[in-house]
Amino acid sequence: MAPPDTGPDTYYDAFAETAATRGDNLFLRIPARPGRDYHPGGLDITYAAAAEQVTTLIKAYRAAGYGPGHRVALMLDNRPAHFFHQLALNALGVSQVPVNPDYLPHELAYLLDHSEAVLAVTHPGHARRLKDVADALQRPVPVAIAEDGVDSLPTAPHDPRDARPGRSTEAAVIYTSGTTGRPKGCLIDNAYHLTTGRWYAELGGRLTLTPDAERLFVPLPVFHVNAGINTITALILTGNCLIMPDRFHAGTWWADLVATQATGLHYLGVVPPILLKAAPCAEEREHTAKFGLGAGLDPDLHVRFEERFGIAMVEVWGMTETGRFLADAYEPRSITTRAFGRPTEQYLAKVVDDQDREVPRGTPGELVVRAAGDDPRQGFFAGYLKDAAETERVWRGGWFHTGDVVTQDDTDLLHFVERKKNIIRRSGENISAAEVENALIGHDGVAQVAVLAVADDLRDEEVLAAIVLSEGLEPSAERAEAIFEATCDRLAYFKRPGWIAFVEDLPRTGTQKIQKGLIFPDDTDPRDHAHDLRDRKKRSVAA
Repeated sequence: MAPPDTGPDTYYDAFAETAATRGDNLFLRIPARPGRDYHPGGLDITYAAAAEQVTTLIKAYRAAGYGPGHRVALMLDNRPAHFFHQLALNALGVSQVPVNPDYLPHELAYLLDHSEAVLAVTHPGHARRLKDVADALQRPVPVAIAEDGVDSLPTAPHDPRDARPGRSTEAAVIYTSGTTGRPKGCLIDNAYHLTTGRWYAELGGRLTLTPDAERLFVPLPVFHVNAGINTITALILTGNCLIMPDRFHAGTWWADLVATQATGLHYLGVVPPILLKAAPCAEEREHTAKFGLGAGLDPDLHVRFEERFGIAMVEVWGMTETGRFLADAYEPRSITTRAFGRPTEQYLAKVVDDQDREVPRGTPGELVVRAAGDDPRQGFFAGYLKDAAETERVWRGGWFHTGDVVTQDDTDLLHFVERKKNIIRRSGENISAAEVENALIGHDGVAQVAVLAVADDLRDEEVLAAIVLSEGLEPSAERAEAIFEATCDRLAYFKRPGWIAFVEDLPRTGTQKIQKGLIFPDDTDPRDHAHDLRDRKKRSVAA
């Protein structure tokens, strides 16, 4: 569905309208977390209170000269300040570049440089690390320190464009991993914000959002589109509340849901199995959550989860590039399969082969999607930053090529099979296999390497590196550990190999492309041949 001809033109306009008409409604609810360095006792923020914070920031950014044509990086974690700054920037036509705080220095440097950010905003916990990176760039980026407000803002380095923010104005650059080893910057405009927000708000079925009545518990990072763009916009349009924990906490999950009076939740595939393994507690049946929205819930666990906890877990499919998502939200849902919904009159989908010919029902093929009407790209991302060729490649034939292999049954229901792209999805993070391969091939002991995804009971997928050792070296657990340790200064913790398998050779095509599907026999599990290093993948404490 397209944004209507009347109504808000920008994401900020939608927020301002809700703040003016429903100011007493809750906008954000921060769960209590003793020992946390911000709001350890929890915090409720109304739309009116948030609007005051945003207005103060608008004045500060405007006075410092920021406007259309500028990009500002936000490294603020899951804190209220992220949305205050995001909204203030949007009001002025400034594009936000949200930053994954687990990025290593070289990853931060790439993002700041590639996005051409003119300012980076962070909180004191990340300040030194971000400033060290920003100062060392060929084009240094100033860093401002924010709590709920901002201590000071350096003057913008150049004048903004003379343009009024509108639906086609760039609102964000969201970086998502690609097969080249470098993250791609997805250009998000206000039309994307409004289209995807209204899509969620009006989807219905098990995902019905009642105006002025919902509180969604979303333990996902706001630097991703799920929490940071799609969901927050839907909640703003319906006058509802985002419950924003810092991250997933298994031990207090049900107590947090009860305490925050959540009416719905979002999940990753890693969450349900952890909760099912936990001992029963009273809160698991005292919550008020009606639905869960997510992806990657194992069909073998789906029925068990719903029966035990009384929550309809709705599997969805979407990408940063697509904004809108498909959802198995209407009864009867197909929860014993990997179904994720049907195409609609507004959002078209089909399954094609490598020549873009539609395949018969039940046959695996690539999922391609588009908007109905004259503009197939309406509501999608505006393109990849500085990569027009890749943008046109994924849009060939007027359909967005997702790189996901699916099937479609005779009732039009789509079922996920596997990812065609060279991407590993671990606990909601998209990891480029090529990036991990580039990090490993620099090790003296690695002659050849191929990185692939293997199944993981908790995290959906895990990173496995198949390695041919340099001549004269013998495989061993100690050598696997040494190679793993060598990746620690080159890869964020979640990208490091959880498994390392030593192989004698890597099969290749006549053009020397590695045939990853032939590395291990079809009847074996690659993990049976590998050293398990998953326990060594730990998030480091930020400097």
